[in-house]
Amino acid sequence: MYTEKTDVLVIGAGPAGCIAASIVHNNGLKVRVVEKVKFPRFVIGESLLPRVMDHLDEAGLLEDVKKAGFQEKFGAKFLLDDKVCDFNFSDQFSKGWTWTWQVQRAKFDKVLAESLAKKGVQVEFEMGVTEIQFNEDESSVTTVVDANGIEKKIEARYIIDCSGYGRVIPNLLGLNKQSSFDPRKTHFTHFTDPKRHEGAEGNRITVVIHAQEVWIWIIPFSTGETSVGYVANPEFFKDYPEDPAERMRALVNANPILKERFSEQEMVLSPRTIEGYAITSTKFFDKGYVTAGNATEFLDPVFSSGVTFAMESGSTAAKVVSRKLKGEKVDFQTEYVDYMMQGINTFRTYVKSWYNGDLHEIFFTKDPDPEIKKKICSVLAGYVWDLSNPFVKKHERAVGTLAKIIRMQKASAAEEAAKEN
Repeated sequence: MYTEKTDVLVIGAGPAGCIAASIVHNNGLKVRVVEKVKFPRFVIGESLLPRVMDHLDEAGLLEDVKKAGFQEKFGAKFLLDDKVCDFNFSDQFSKGWTWTWQVQRAKFDKVLAESLAKKGVQVEFEMGVTEIQFNEDESSVTTVVDANGIEKKIEARYIIDCSGYGRVIPNLLGLNKQSSFDPRKTHFTHFTDPKRHEGAEGNRITVVIHAQEVWIWIIPFSTGETSVGYVANPEFFKDYPEDPAERMRALVNANPILKERFSEQEMVLSPRTIEGYAITSTKFFDKGYVTAGNATEFLDPVFSSGVTFAMESGSTAAKVVSRKLKGEKVDFQTEYVDYMMQGINTFRTYVKSWYNGDLHEIFFTKDPDPEIKKKICSVLAGYVWDLSNPFVKKHERAVGTLAKIIRMQKASAAEEAAKEN
């Protein structure tokens, strides 16, 4: 069997894979991408963060995405009963992009892959990885099978695994590790949306707090359709019908905001459920490979961090691998793992604080400190590697202390009000 050769094999043509492959290509190395399924294909992760714009621009993919006409996103709105918390990315602490997009991922990922191919990178679809043999010199031979069952082998000096939920190398090498987060489940669809508000108010992402640990996303697209999804612990959904469409209708009618806007609208995507998506690995690199994107770790859909981590890890891994293959001495632990974990752990704090109620206290406090809000806005924009921001550098302490102070102030105010009465 003929063995094809390349410098770098990228597994997966999603955002992490396209960014990684483009950066390797820009470094003058030969790279090819294999992807198990045919594009376009549906995947979740529809609301981007401004940080991804840096990676799209650096990789040379930004202009093609701009031409695709996706819904521009300038911030996010959070709702709790009659309380509203707005974050505008133009009013953030970190220097960076002040806008991004809300995207149908089937189209978005296809645009990225096509843009990558235009640069001269070979992208092969319907090509599943069945085996990888690593050699002593860190090179490898990967066996892939196409849609017709025909096998071929690809020899690479290094592999970047960006296989997402497919988690090719973690599965092959037994590296999967369950996340420390409580299990969550999401049920979602896309609706027609003629009742959305005009202008920016109708086009922004809205997060609705339905209960302490139950929230809803509303993500409008430029097509006039809108993604709607519930996120909760699995027990929550047991009170709703098992049929996916009936369950979605019941969930919409259970929330007054959704009911008014979507109860009479058509579902243009068959309702879907994803469960147990928080996962990590025991090892992110070894001789001959590095994992990136969701093949490394995925936390939670709140704050839309998934695609940001995918692109950040794809970009960072590609740079380290490129330098290594050019003969430079690199340290994957420091330059890749420790760096990525800084951002992941920052978002981990915010996710935990969302579900334990600390962020609810902070977001919906009366008269919030504008400077603190700017720093938190930078986190929500994806700039979780900016260590000049105390809400990044000391994320756990900063968030926990602020929530504690707000609770103490509320308790003190309640005591004063009781005395006056």
